[in-house]
Amino acid sequence: MLQTHTPDIGETARDMAEHEPYLVVENVRKTFGDFTALRDASVTIGKGEMVSFLGPSGCGKTTLLRAIAGLDPATSGRIVQGGRDITALPPSERDFGIVFQSYALFPNMTVEANVGFGLRGAHWPAARRNARVAELIELVGLGAHAQKYPAQLSGGQQQRVAIARALAPEPELLLLDEPLSALDAIVRVHLRSEIRALQRRLGVTAILVTHDQEEAMSVSDRLVVMNHGSIEQVGAPRDVYRNPSSEFVANFVGRSNQFDGVTEAGGRVRFGPLTWASDKAADLPLGTRVRVLIRPEDIDLGGQAGPNVADCTLGEEEYLGAISRVRLDGDGVAFNADVDFAQLNALEARHGAPIRISVAPARVLLFPTGA
Repeated sequence: MLQTHTPDIGETARDMAEHEPYLVVENVRKTFGDFTALRDASVTIGKGEMVSFLGPSGCGKTTLLRAIAGLDPATSGRIVQGGRDITALPPSERDFGIVFQSYALFPNMTVEANVGFGLRGAHWPAARRNARVAELIELVGLGAHAQKYPAQLSGGQQQRVAIARALAPEPELLLLDEPLSALDAIVRVHLRSEIRALQRRLGVTAILVTHDQEEAMSVSDRLVVMNHGSIEQVGAPRDVYRNPSSEFVANFVGRSNQFDGVTEAGGRVRFGPLTWASDKAADLPLGTRVRVLIRPEDIDLGGQAGPNVADCTLGEEEYLGAISRVRLDGDGVAFNADVDFAQLNALEARHGAPIRISVAPARVLLFPTGA
């Protein structure tokens, strides 16, 4: 296991304002023949931040990571790292360590040899090299496995070796390209928290590429949500989840109930048989066709008051431990709600029972469809 510590308040306050800009990506474009993989991507990453590039397969997140590393140089645009323009530099002249999904360990080398592979030249005399390798092997919790070969290790242990090797040359930037996707679910959960603790301890700036929203939200200071080669939204996980900037972001990050609707007077939206208040409706012209999105956890069962209520019938219940996911069938509209199990029991509601629901106007999200 990676060695962890309890961060103080200063370490857990990850507001961008506290971070000195370290990596600046300006209007980066990448084409492969007639195919445009990146479309004018721009983002600034603070020193010591951990940022996730999040999106579906083919959205451009790995292409952006490889452009930063110089493995697939940008077709146009500019990349500045630590105040130095690295746009045209080869990978060997950039300051980063990288961890791939496949680990890319040398099978004929021990853990010790793999970790120390890149520590060569006058900058790394034998004594310093050996000390650095021993330090990192202990740091990632593999002290008892230093003389083993990759085939003798589990997948999680191999990934720890890959992380140690990437960190060995003391880079200021750590790039993680889907590093956990080949591992089973339980190992992924443990290892992602260990990677986060290690990143905080070392203070290294890190970029994680992933398609797993839970993984990204659990470890990141900020998310960079991408789609079709463009950056859709950049923000703290809570902000991206609670205030998505587009229908795509709302759908990709989290779950939602979705309906087609149209805005009406008084800051309201009509969908199905319901006409509900929405804080977002005031910003849209009357008659705007919209996609209405409501998060399952924003539905209050047993709600009696407010501008947004509906009488439903309690349908199927899916028990998920701390919460239950229930279907609520109304007259011409249906919702899925995530409800605390204790709350559901307190309501003493059973399958087929009538139940009133309510949703706060601030949680009725609207996205124009252009239809």
